[in-house]
Amino acid sequence: MFDRFAAHRPPAIRNLSPRTRRFTIGTAAVIPALLVGVLGGTHSAAPQDSGLVACRYPLSTQDVPMADYQKIRAQFADSRWPDLRNAGTAYVDLATQLPSTRGTDGYQTVWFYQRLSATCAKHGQ
Repeated sequence: MFDRFAAHRPPAIRNLSPRTRRFTIGTAAVIPALLVGVLGGTHSAAPQDSGLVACRYPLSTQDVPMADYQKIRAQFADSRWPDLRNAGTAYVDLATQLPSTRGTDGYQTVWFYQRLSATCAKHGQ
């Protein structure tokens, strides 16, 4: 069955060993995909949005020192996207109030964090 397909190959491919032929075909398939990935993944010289930079902080953990929250809030406040600006500043404001808050079930924090996570994902982070 494969001999029927082999008869239609150009002479340069027909005369190669099966191993070399598979390697050549595999390379021909992989190289364009790699080029698309590398060239498509390069960043332009445009500065990245400060809100997206703030999205990289591990805000869902307690690893962020309290002093860093004002810096993170300023980064969210300078974002060019209003939804990211609103979600980020609201979450940071809530996070700074939590140490002194009593009698909460934590659902408000979860809701604010889900909103911020969705907004960060929407804008590519």
